[in-house]
Amino acid sequence: MLPGWIQIALTLLIVVAITPFFGRYMARVYQEQRTFLDPILKPVERLLYALIGVSTKENMSGWQYARAILYSNIVMGVLIFFILMNQGWLPLNPTKIGAPTWDTALHTTISFITNTNQQHYSGETYLSYASQIWGLGYHMFTSAATGLAVGIAFIRGLTGRPLGNFYVDLIRSITRIFLPICIVGGIALMASGVPETLGGPVVFPTIENPNISQAIALGPVAHFEIIKQLGENGGGFFAINSAHPFENPNGLSNLIEVVAMLSIPTSLIYTYGLFANNKKQAWLAYGMVSVIFIAFVIINGIGEYNGNPAVNTLLGSTQPNLEGKEVRFGWAQSALFATATTATMTGAVNSLHDSFMPNGGFVTLSNMFLQIVWGGQGTGTAYLFAYLILAVFATGLMVGRTPEFLGRKIEKREVVLASFLILLVHPIAIMIPAGITLAFSEQLAGISNPGFHGLAQVIYEYASAAANNGSGFEGLGDSQPSPLATAAGAKPTITALWWNLSTCFSLLAGRYIPIIGLLLLADSISRKQKVPLTVGTLRTDTSLFTGVTAGVILILGALTFFPVLAFGPIGEAFWISKGIG
Repeated sequence: MLPGWIQIALTLLIVVAITPFFGRYMARVYQEQRTFLDPILKPVERLLYALIGVSTKENMSGWQYARAILYSNIVMGVLIFFILMNQGWLPLNPTKIGAPTWDTALHTTISFITNTNQQHYSGETYLSYASQIWGLGYHMFTSAATGLAVGIAFIRGLTGRPLGNFYVDLIRSITRIFLPICIVGGIALMASGVPETLGGPVVFPTIENPNISQAIALGPVAHFEIIKQLGENGGGFFAINSAHPFENPNGLSNLIEVVAMLSIPTSLIYTYGLFANNKKQAWLAYGMVSVIFIAFVIINGIGEYNGNPAVNTLLGSTQPNLEGKEVRFGWAQSALFATATTATMTGAVNSLHDSFMPNGGFVTLSNMFLQIVWGGQGTGTAYLFAYLILAVFATGLMVGRTPEFLGRKIEKREVVLASFLILLVHPIAIMIPAGITLAFSEQLAGISNPGFHGLAQVIYEYASAAANNGSGFEGLGDSQPSPLATAAGAKPTITALWWNLSTCFSLLAGRYIPIIGLLLLADSISRKQKVPLTVGTLRTDTSLFTGVTAGVILILGALTFFPVLAFGPIGEAFWISKGIG
């Protein structure tokens, strides 16, 4: 047990050590201060700005920033849909895979432009190299950069600055953040054993019968894998994602992937502290989120280490729950990866979440319900400070002081926007389609495990879509027959059609409505006059206020979804403890 906890602790210590350096670098990038990459990248960026006709000094309002995101995403969506539907005749298709069904292509398109990467298909058997590289890989950069740009724009507005220019922020996010790290990280993954090739599958005779051949899929995996993790995309090149030995072959690659997915959302809080010139508040917020994250890791880890009581009774001893896990990672790294991937909205998996004990289901669902531990690429930090705004308002009412945040008054418009984002949009995007699915479960759901776990499967799928996470409990009938199966006569299924179309609603609502709200909230705050600090000012950089914020998060965020948790993983835990399951 102890070695597993030591592995987890050392991984998290690496992330904490990276935070101030990476956070300071991002602050310099977005404040247009000099960095060591300037001699190489400035000429490239100037050329890109000239080609698209953007001035680095041109600032956008909240609505302008939001429209720029919507317009660019629509164009990118058309591009990826075209590639997917025409992959049969496009180059880089060594296995001659045909086009997917239209609903799978539509779901995949929306999933990848929203930085969700929810996959209702098997990567190596459903998509060509062209689709993986030109379609999905390209959007892994742009969708991640979009989220990071929104986070930076929100931080600017919160600290009284103009929001900036979306196209400038998008380009700088790709050139200064993602590309340099992905080049280094991709090489590191190749060194650890991840393949990077355009060659087709390798055919070998099987050990059992030399007359029978087995095709082993390869591909340009290493560069795909690093942006999958760093950009909190999560979509796997192979069907089993980071559990596949070609995506995540050993402990070193697993460490690289965990640190990559945690590095930006953790460091962005420190970046906020530099923008606000208040590192104390940043570290307090960082500490609050870290405590919640560590608590979730412990809850998940204990559940996996203690294993299933029913199995332990048969064995006559306590054994870890290794169902659905790779032996090379074990219970500890599986629990850490699952907690981190749902906390950061990455969605990659190195084990099957459906096979976790109820502790794991509780933790992964809670992460996606809260969206701030550590949250999505850029947007998670924005959500965190939206909670702080609600905490300022609630605390101000309790002590009879005018709510202020960073010297700017929090009034009706800000409270309405923050409440709308946190209390309405996310639950609506999850509960309405989930309610319809459960009401007609036999026709629509395709649940493999009835009862508490089946309910959790359905809720998880929509929570994953609405939170732009993309992971799944699986066990649902959400995949259409592959192009090869379709060619052999298999027909599309109704349940897969429903899952593809209904999750598109959650994907779009969970991505774009909050982005618009966050930008309008930041724009509103940025236009307010700063008022001087007085003895009556409510300080937001104290341990007491940080504790109040944690309470607001748990009350507003957790209790909203508590009934779902009670009838899902909590109910399943009692069910198992009684020896029923």
